[in-house]
Amino acid sequence: MNFSLYIAKRYLFSKASTNAINIITAIAVFGVVVGTLALFVVLSGFSGLKTFSDSLLNASDPDIKITASKGKTFLYSQKIDSILQQNKEIEAASKVVEERVFLKYKNKEHIAQIKGVDSNYSKIIPTDSLLTAGTWIDEEYKNTAVVGYGISYKLSLGIFNFGEALQILVPKPGKGFINANNAFRSVSTQIVGVYTGSEEFQNKYVFTETSLAQELLGYNDNQITGVELRLKKDVDLDAFQENLQNVLGDELKVQTRAQLNTLYYKVINTENFISYLIFTLIVAIALFNVIGSIIMMIIDKRQNLKTLFNLGSSIDDIKKIFVLQGFLLTLVGMGIGIILGVILVIIQQRFELLMITQNLAYPVEFKWLNLLVVVITISALGYLAAKIASSRISKSFIER
Repeated sequence: MNFSLYIAKRYLFSKASTNAINIITAIAVFGVVVGTLALFVVLSGFSGLKTFSDSLLNASDPDIKITASKGKTFLYSQKIDSILQQNKEIEAASKVVEERVFLKYKNKEHIAQIKGVDSNYSKIIPTDSLLTAGTWIDEEYKNTAVVGYGISYKLSLGIFNFGEALQILVPKPGKGFINANNAFRSVSTQIVGVYTGSEEFQNKYVFTETSLAQELLGYNDNQITGVELRLKKDVDLDAFQENLQNVLGDELKVQTRAQLNTLYYKVINTENFISYLIFTLIVAIALFNVIGSIIMMIIDKRQNLKTLFNLGSSIDDIKKIFVLQGFLLTLVGMGIGIILGVILVIIQQRFELLMITQNLAYPVEFKWLNLLVVVITISALGYLAAKIASSRISKSFIER
């Protein structure tokens, strides 16, 4: 192996007798550089996008959410309260009431979701950072609401518009003939704040105090649709969810943030994997240049190979020379590509050259895992390409 490696390095860094081979080799290295650079940058981009999206979900969704296994509501009993109060891994808990509602303001209408929250809700998500105008809900002031920026824009709502209140309506439950004039429960609310977040989040919720949501929906004081939890740092969400589910039983459903957003995580993971496959295919195509370069080198060095064979080198040893040469060529291109990729990622992180919007740079994130994936992928494909090229070598080829 040491003999084959020595010859491979000599062939790699020495000029071939034909200038065309040198050009083909340079093109092969360039192809590996570009392929490695593209693969690393794309993986870093998806990592940054996932981290950015996770930060939006962290600002809108709790660590753990407890809901009814059957139906929409459940009674918040003393037993449930004791279980949550005694759990030392829970930092804060908030009771919520959610339901789909119909919003009406002047001559504009919109379908959204009311979310009645208590005073602890600001400990579950960072309400102060979400607000773009106004204040958060204060239980001392009745019939107030905070709406998303998307809802505010669609209904032309502003804060503290005392001229006309926002109407929140829900259909009355029951059977039989419906009187159009008396088919809805409704409450009038004053908008005291506007929040922002992901597009779905800011178009979805109207936050009110819990009592107002219960009054609108005709619920009892201890009748709620869910309990949202924030856990202490370094708590394993999956292990906590499994343990709490066992304690609460089958009547309640305990879900983590990832389980609440299963579709989102499936989509982004699928997109990441498909992008990886596409750019891996591009790298594989680029490595055909490596195969061509090695084959041309084999043809150019055939007389030298004949000399080595006559001196006692085996066919396998001679094949190893070109396997190692192709692999080293791939490693050189990969090394340059990774260095350039890391530089580009760091530049984007620090100087934000590529922007999505005027105020939002395209998120990228350097991860060692991405670097490892690139190294393994390029190395494996490069070795395979070199192996394919060296398979041309045979006794009859050398003695021809």
